[in-house]
Amino acid sequence: MSDAQPTTGATGAPGSDDDATIGYADALAELDAILRELEGSDVDVDRLADRVARAADLIQLCRDRISRARLRIDEVIVDLDASSDLGDADGDGGP
Repeated sequence: MSDAQPTTGATGAPGSDDDATIGYADALAELDAILRELEGSDVDVDRLADRVARAADLIQLCRDRISRARLRIDEVIVDLDASSDLGDADGDGGP
């Protein structure tokens, strides 16, 4: 069985407060460790449900991070477009 341990919050429960500070790359690494553990031939059935629940929490965290990044990127693009439109409207005859 893998030595990977679930990341837990201050309460010791998976998916608690520490998930707010875990990075995307760390979440993916933990997901990879869980996957390797679950794919192993010596899966601890007593921990199986907990590991699957933790994986689901991490997947949701990653999806949330991707959504926030996408929104931020969209905001930056809108700001760039607005700046570009202002530059075109100043009458300098530029491209």
